[in-house]
Amino acid sequence: MRNVLLGILLVMASLAALSGEVLFFYGAGCPHCTEVRSFLVDLQNQGLSFELKTYEIHSPENWQLLLRLLSVYGAEVGPVPMVFVGNVAMVSDTFYGLGPAPTKYFGLAQQMVLEEVIRQALAENAPSPLSRLPQTATTAILFLPAEETPEVSNYKSVVEKLLSEFPELGVQVLDPTTPEGRDRFEKLLRLYGARGEPPALFVGDLALLGGNLYLPRHKPIPYPSPEGDQILKENVARAVANRAASPLDRLALREKLTLGAVVGGAALDSINPCDFAVLVLLLGTLLVVGKRTKVIWAGLAFAAGVFVTYYLTGFVLYSILGITVGTRTFRVPFIYAVSSLAILVGLWEMKDLLWYGKGVSIEVPERWKPLVKKFTSRVVSVPGAFVAGLIDALFLAPCTSGPYLVILTLLSQTTTRTQGALWLLLYNFIFILPMIAIALLVHFGVTTTARAERWRQAKLGWLHFATGLVMVALGVGMIVGTTLGYL
Repeated sequence: MRNVLLGILLVMASLAALSGEVLFFYGAGCPHCTEVRSFLVDLQNQGLSFELKTYEIHSPENWQLLLRLLSVYGAEVGPVPMVFVGNVAMVSDTFYGLGPAPTKYFGLAQQMVLEEVIRQALAENAPSPLSRLPQTATTAILFLPAEETPEVSNYKSVVEKLLSEFPELGVQVLDPTTPEGRDRFEKLLRLYGARGEPPALFVGDLALLGGNLYLPRHKPIPYPSPEGDQILKENVARAVANRAASPLDRLALREKLTLGAVVGGAALDSINPCDFAVLVLLLGTLLVVGKRTKVIWAGLAFAAGVFVTYYLTGFVLYSILGITVGTRTFRVPFIYAVSSLAILVGLWEMKDLLWYGKGVSIEVPERWKPLVKKFTSRVVSVPGAFVAGLIDALFLAPCTSGPYLVILTLLSQTTTRTQGALWLLLYNFIFILPMIAIALLVHFGVTTTARAERWRQAKLGWLHFATGLVMVALGVGMIVGTTLGYL
């Protein structure tokens, strides 16, 4: 009895040892594929212990995997079915890996050779064909519409050639007709400073679409062309060698940087001495004429007026920048120029911490102050406070527009129109929060307008310093982000 059990265990162990993977690529409706698949299943039923993994080639992920496998096996693209096992690849009727040259077998001979290849792979305990794939060094993003057109076929051929030459190149295929795919496509267009419609390929610092190659600080290069072919291969080789971040990874980091810049910039920009001065004057006027109950509503109305003016002017400027700063050839120098100006203005603002009042300060011009004060001191109603916010925001532009212009430049180059509108809503909401806080504190008697004004006067240097600091940080961040290719 012991001998019988021992024999069974030995047989089971030997069968377990003879196990492996066979990769089978097929096309829907292909009769030859059905025939080969049935043959492979029959081999399993006869006792050959291998895992049969099947892949339908019209799936973008499967198509990309197939191209990489063909590359590492040294096989050419051909019709399905395709089988990969051990060191051998079968492409339709052609076997690669049996000898120094590809060999063709048909019918029964093909089945016999395929069975022998599988048995030999199992006997040698050959690893999965997937283990032959090199680790992906970088990933290209390919936008392909579902409809098969000559242009789509051309882009597939381009990718096939690239994968045959660069096995470490990964490809992620996206459908640009879906909402998510379209959103990512439009964002990548802005990131790469490219123009056109899908199909499109993004890899490393290069974008290919609309019959042109787009590179940083270069004019569009016609493709296909001898020069374009060479530049495409050189840039893909560089992206693989440098293990460049995927375009989508760059996009994700860019969005995080944009969120941080918007929130941080708005928070520091909101601590603005000019807005505080006008709001304190307005609330003080209401208290003097005995309208304390209207303080909170007037404060909210004033903040709403500032919000509306800033949002509308910001959206107009954002739209103009998005249209005029087009290709990457012009966009990069423009961002460098705006960023450098932001750093210089920020440093000038920061000097007010030590030398406020000496030299020119970035605030409301002196000749405007009496007019602003005169207009604001006459406001005694909630609608009037709203109008005061609308108008005073225009007068306060020299004092408050510095960080805002930098953020508008950033958003115009990193967001779609809808996203830009939402980012501006967030920025301006954060911007008016301190105004709302002051109105609430005065209304509930936590502070008085006199104390608020004394605090503002005492902290003028620090407030200018904070505004300057955020401008310097934004300017440096935009220069670094643009240099690294994230903006």
